[in-house]
Amino acid sequence: MANVVKTIRNFNAGRDPERLAMKYEKLRSSPFVFLRGTCHLFYDRLPADALFTSKAPTAWLCGDAHLENFGSYKGDNRLAYFDLNDFDEAALAPVTWELVRFLTSILVAGDSLRASRDDANALCKVFLEGYAGALALGKARWVERDTASGLIHELLAKLKARSRPDFLNKRTERKNGRRSILRDGEHALPVDKVGRERAKNLIGAFAATQDNPDFFKVLDVARRIAGTGSLGVERYVVLVKGKGSPDGNYLLDLKQAPVSSLVPHLKKIKQPVWPSNAHRIVGLQRRMQAVSMAFLHPIVDGKSSYVLRDLQPSEDRVTLDVRHTGLDQVRDVIGEMGQMMAWAHLRSSGRQGSAIADALVDFGASAKSWRRDLLDAAHQCAAQVESDWEVYSEAYDAGAMVPAKAKP
Repeated sequence: MANVVKTIRNFNAGRDPERLAMKYEKLRSSPFVFLRGTCHLFYDRLPADALFTSKAPTAWLCGDAHLENFGSYKGDNRLAYFDLNDFDEAALAPVTWELVRFLTSILVAGDSLRASRDDANALCKVFLEGYAGALALGKARWVERDTASGLIHELLAKLKARSRPDFLNKRTERKNGRRSILRDGEHALPVDKVGRERAKNLIGAFAATQDNPDFFKVLDVARRIAGTGSLGVERYVVLVKGKGSPDGNYLLDLKQAPVSSLVPHLKKIKQPVWPSNAHRIVGLQRRMQAVSMAFLHPIVDGKSSYVLRDLQPSEDRVTLDVRHTGLDQVRDVIGEMGQMMAWAHLRSSGRQGSAIADALVDFGASAKSWRRDLLDAAHQCAAQVESDWEVYSEAYDAGAMVPAKAKP
């Protein structure tokens, strides 16, 4: 117990206690949520000897692959896409690390998927078939509304139909023709003067580099509540003037950039030197996604760096629940996720130490030689996650996971 609890406490030390308490509560809810929120622990536990690292090509990974790290977003061309969308943990590593984490997420999400153990195993095979097949073809593609089908098409169609005023009305309040961010305790919390000024200064520094700095005039700032693993890090939702008040306003997400949890375990794979963690995250997101998110940009402030992007609602994801959508539709989505991961690896191939496309193509074509071993490794990881969650749950229930109060 002590090692699991101590590791989680140490990793989260210094975070905003109010949102950290939310994170700790979430981690208690299920092994799947625990997996999502403890990426660092997953890699601490990774059985490297079981992943035949020396035989796997090295590629740029998002680093935190799981079922809910795929979602829809508005690209910088204002069209809607569905793709990998969180690159905080991105690093250069063996592709098997990415694959086994995603497979583990399927196995521990059985209750969330409402899928039997046999169904979960079958979904793992569908994912690997999608990944290996797309990799072997060697051509990176993408998913948008006109090329999507099933649940992904429904999600993208919904996003296209959502108007800016409707979205703003859900996340803001209007008074005398002006908007302010809604502090609802679900998506946003009040921010103190120091945080407000920091966010305004960071946005101001970015605005000064843009052709239309007035677009980024800050109207309001709040602390953002989103995700699981990043809950408690310095993060803001920022309301800016945009194309004019009230309905031309934009909401932006400004998040402090963390160190990748993979890097301490990659001593044998030299990582490029980036100007900052935000440059790493943004650079690799631009490289791996077919189309970048709107306003995606790194901002550096002394020793800290931040990722700026358009606010993407966390609910813009496909609901994978066999009871409501049927196993066939869930299977189709997971197969497409495998393809998207392969496309991201191909898109970033041959860059700063990543294997060239030919090596990735050969790896995909040889899936029969490694698929069984990878599935076995995923089952081993899933058992470890469930064991660690039980230990964590015992500690949480005993009151051992109460964040220290912030200093006055």
